[in-house]
Amino acid sequence: MLTQWNQLRNDGTLRSRAINAENPTGAPGSAGSASSLLGPGRKGSAWYQLPAGESVTLADISGPGVIRHIWMTVTDKSPAGPFVLRDVVLRAYWDGSAHPSVEVPLGDFFCNGFGERTLVTSEPIVVAPTGGMNSYFPMPFRAGARIELRSEHAGDLEHIFFQIDYTTGDDFDQWPGYFHAQWRRSNGTTAPGEDHVIVDGVVGSGCYVGTYVALASLHRYWWGEGEVKFYVDDDTDLPTLCSAGLEDYAGGAWAFQDALRAEPEPNTLTFSAPYFGYPFSSATDRTKASEFSTPMLAMHGLYRWHLPDPVYFQGKLRVAVQQIGAWDHGLFERSDDISTTAYWYQTTVNARFAALPPAARRAPR
Repeated sequence: MLTQWNQLRNDGTLRSRAINAENPTGAPGSAGSASSLLGPGRKGSAWYQLPAGESVTLADISGPGVIRHIWMTVTDKSPAGPFVLRDVVLRAYWDGSAHPSVEVPLGDFFCNGFGERTLVTSEPIVVAPTGGMNSYFPMPFRAGARIELRSEHAGDLEHIFFQIDYTTGDDFDQWPGYFHAQWRRSNGTTAPGEDHVIVDGVVGSGCYVGTYVALASLHRYWWGEGEVKFYVDDDTDLPTLCSAGLEDYAGGAWAFQDALRAEPEPNTLTFSAPYFGYPFSSATDRTKASEFSTPMLAMHGLYRWHLPDPVYFQGKLRVAVQQIGAWDHGLFERSDDISTTAYWYQTTVNARFAALPPAARRAPR
């Protein structure tokens, strides 16, 4: 998928464009025109502001194209409190749709759940020091695209830095489908034996390309024995695909072993790889929002990109993960605080998602 839309070809039809605060429309020959104290064209409009309770449109593009790269950075806390990365929502709309195809808390989209920054080094998502969030998911559109941020944070955000790089003139003879991403949470509310639903209600044809999981452990012992299950097309009670366990799904093994140690700081076994990773593990609230931040619930962030091995579907798709733990006496059912982001493509814009919970119900435990 990424290779298809990132070929280094120049057949005379492709044009490169970029939208940021220095060129809000992406128009050719129009970047960097604002004046500063240094004079015209000298970094005069480097950011947007985002007042509490309001939205800001980052890009509003007319005509066909492909978003190739999104770079963004915001503060992860403000004088009004932490959790900016959960309080701000990223939305993307394709081809004039009235509802978004991407609706995810900003941090979670970039594999930074819990309202905390962590470094991520993978093929489609990179989070670099200090909070430079990058997406390389290609996002094609036929008639237009709109990307916005909505703040439900209690305080104003003074600096929204961003850049959206895209192309026009792309060949859509082999249409890959519209990019989608959705966030869901089971906040310790599922009954024992009830799976957390990662995504459901996907109707049409397409391919599933990735999952991010942010899990706060609400029970003792090992938390990741549950299998990730893909119900494809005509599947009913049983899925066509399932993993051997959550850490196995994320490319690890044997419960990450030393990751179970009760350390106040993140352990050394966290890792990022091109297609899978376990970049975050902590029992300390690094937002430092409270003097009571240590100790606390163990938090775990992991991702898996199905880019070399997409999960294809022709009619419908449902993805879920079991909440199963393990200890010396065997397996047991759990109900943890688990938030997930699903990433997929489909040939049509999917139906409207269920309403995103408000910021108070998205706040990390």
